[in-house]
Amino acid sequence: MVKISDSAQSYLLQLLEKQETEGMGVRMFVTQPGTKHAETCLAYCRPDERIATDEAVILNGFTLYLEEKSLPFLEEAVVDYNTDKMGGQLTIKAPNAKTPKVDDNSPLPDRINYILVTDINPGLASHGGEVSLVDVIDEGIAVLKFGGGCQGCSAVSITLKEGVERKLMESIPELKGVRDVTDHSQTDHAYFR
Repeated sequence: MVKISDSAQSYLLQLLEKQETEGMGVRMFVTQPGTKHAETCLAYCRPDERIATDEAVILNGFTLYLEEKSLPFLEEAVVDYNTDKMGGQLTIKAPNAKTPKVDDNSPLPDRINYILVTDINPGLASHGGEVSLVDVIDEGIAVLKFGGGCQGCSAVSITLKEGVERKLMESIPELKGVRDVTDHSQTDHAYFR
């Protein structure tokens, strides 16, 4: 599930020892999981702050508590610590924080969101744009909304049909199509006008 490197464990243990609280651990969680604003966090966890539903992972000298609702978003997360001339840096990489890892048995909206976040939005971001799932209707039509540089862009119909719809339908065979519900009359930030 979550991988904590030996150097990260040593660094976190040093921090915990400075807290002077017996049984202090570390809690890992994702704020706003499954959204583009997701943040993966580590925080001190005093014994009285433990939550019964957290998954406890015994590490070298301390316990890591994984928030239950964050577990799908922490799949394949890596915490590492590297030293440099200025001291060192703790890094957290959680590739599934913005959308949990999915498979062919995952619900259709989860699979659509996964493709949007991992494959489509990185390309649209180069133009300051994004697309999000609003709903799935009529047993397989993805209702989408564009934002940023895509809202009001004169090329959005090409992006929708040749890019977004094609990629989604190649990746998710049971998807029947896509529909754009964006108000494209707003062209203030459009990439092409």
